[in-house]
Amino acid sequence: MSVLAISITTVALAEIGDKTQLLSLLLASRYRKPIPIILAIFFATIANHALAAWLGVVVADYLTPDVLQWVLVVCFLVMAGWILIPDKLDDDESVSNRGPFVASFIAFFIAEIGDKTQIATTMLGAQYADALWMVVLGTTVGMLLANVPVVIIGKLSADKLPLVFIRRVTAVLFVGLAIGAGLGL
Repeated sequence: MSVLAISITTVALAEIGDKTQLLSLLLASRYRKPIPIILAIFFATIANHALAAWLGVVVADYLTPDVLQWVLVVCFLVMAGWILIPDKLDDDESVSNRGPFVASFIAFFIAEIGDKTQIATTMLGAQYADALWMVVLGTTVGMLLANVPVVIIGKLSADKLPLVFIRRVTAVLFVGLAIGAGLGL
């Protein structure tokens, strides 16, 4: 599988049921202006994931390829478990009155710090240091694939989606990614 495909798949799967999807739903229902929100998600993700991937490259300089492969396997397995834990927006997290683009950019960038998709991007950057921009492009596309439909369908209640089932299927897919990484596929 190509670096781009792995990056897209990893982040799109990790993002299912994530707090940034809940944030996307909140922003869409508050502002009802999908284009500025989608653009903010795009730019915030590029900025956040470029930093995360670069950090991965720095980490990769200190680890052998074999160690990096097993770190990736462990990260995929951890994400499989992490996905099963539902995310919620913090009660003190609020959206500013600065307009849909600025508020969405700030909220999304901050929400991604330390998030599983940022950690995945760091690990992918470490694994594929020679294709750093493909990692950033792929993780950004994965983020958009997971969040743009939420923004567009912003009025759909999260309570109506079978999130437990979706999380379980996603966890199984991450176990498959871990097996593939372990086998060097």
